Amino acid sequence: MTKLLTDFKIGDSGVIKSVGGEGRTRKRLFDMGVTPGAQVTLIKKAPLGDPIEVAIRGYELTLRMKEAELVTM
Repeated sequence: MTKLLTDFKIGDSGVIKSVGGEGRTRKRLFDMGVTPGAQVTLIKKAPLGDPIEVAIRGYELTLRMKEAELVTM
C-alpha cells in the first residue's frame, strides 16, 4: 500500500519508496538524506500540523508539509 509521509501518525515508521518533486526541492531533500531505501519515523508534529519532525539516518530532521507530501512510503 502506497502511503505519503504526511499520512503518518506520531510513532509510525516506514521505508521511503520514492521522492517526488523536481529541481531544487528534490535536490534539497536528497542532500538531507531523504532518499529511497531510508528508514523514517515520525517523531512529532507542530500544533497546526506544519512542520513535522522525523528521525532519518540517525538524526532528527524537520520538514515542511509541502516537502513531506513528496515522500512516498
